[in-house]
Amino acid sequence: MLIRRCAVLFVEPRENLDLDWSSLFAGEGALGATVRWVALAPHLGVEIEIGNDEMLALGGISLTLWRERAACEQQSSVDVIARLLALGLLVSDAPEGAALRERDEVLRAQHWRPLSAAAHMFSRWGDMRVDKGMQFPSFEELVESYGTPPAPAIERADAGTALLLPSAERAGLDETLFQRYTGRNFDPAAILPLATASRLLQRAFGSQGEREMAPDAFVLKKLSPSAGGLHPTEAYVLAQRVEGVAPGLYHYHPVRHALEPLVAMDTAQTAELAMRMVADQDWFVDAPMMVVLVARVERNFWKYRNHAKAYRALLLDAGHLSQTFYLLATEAGMPAFVTAAVNEVDIERAFGLDPLKDMVVAVCGCGAASGAQDTVEMRYEP
Repeated sequence: MLIRRCAVLFVEPRENLDLDWSSLFAGEGALGATVRWVALAPHLGVEIEIGNDEMLALGGISLTLWRERAACEQQSSVDVIARLLALGLLVSDAPEGAALRERDEVLRAQHWRPLSAAAHMFSRWGDMRVDKGMQFPSFEELVESYGTPPAPAIERADAGTALLLPSAERAGLDETLFQRYTGRNFDPAAILPLATASRLLQRAFGSQGEREMAPDAFVLKKLSPSAGGLHPTEAYVLAQRVEGVAPGLYHYHPVRHALEPLVAMDTAQTAELAMRMVADQDWFVDAPMMVVLVARVERNFWKYRNHAKAYRALLLDAGHLSQTFYLLATEAGMPAFVTAAVNEVDIERAFGLDPLKDMVVAVCGCGAASGAQDTVEMRYEP
């Protein structure tokens, strides 16, 4: 049997503090510290505690070159190698190791930067809810707990040396820009007109043209910028109350300008999923249409392989798209929202996504305002 280390692995020393009773009774320091090693392997997506012997064994085995298992056992021990194989931190060419090996190979094939892969896989939420730790205290409570926040603006030079700029003249885009705000009070009965939904999807996420840059190498022209012109962000739709669209899950095809049905649901199911998707931020749940921004990493990493900035480019992509979505919704007379406080694991399961290939970044949505102010909205007041 041949084995090698998994493609990406970080080992983090974590320290637990506890009372050291023997030191306390001896009149010495009362606190004791215990260090444990936690392995973070993105292809597994779960934290694994390992011992000193296992950590040392992992450091002596290549992530690229296959070695005979027997040789590794001589270097470490039979028990250590067996446990690391069972955990998936080592992979083998044996039939019984096929599932773990295949997950490792999926990660290798995407050309992730190791730090980015770890940051992505271990910052995902699953089943996070407001009552499980995602409370949003008021500004008054935050100031009481943490003191005053850093100032909203900083000064890097003496005020007397600053060059004052002329006032910005009003222009055509201003009306939309000043009306844009994050909606937190959506009308739970309002239906999103199909024509409005169509324009939002086409202008925010749709292709405005296609060009063949090299044989079988196509790029799309969209209305938001994207690193390398690759546009790797896919739009997945949760339709709750969209005119002419059955409730359920869809993938938006940017070239055909079409919704591809994935899962049919009733309105109770869409409302329950909407709540899980946005981690119980109930002020967003009544939006009739939600769009999940999902980066197809193989599209971006095809060019930017193991690149230190590729992960940031994917996040920028989602920021550009969500702002375009906001402005289109504002143009249509509706508030919108975008949030990264989402349950990626639940979204992946619902839409059938692989987190090593499909990176859930954020959820945005829009709909008619209810007119109430049950949750604070930061609107522009001239």
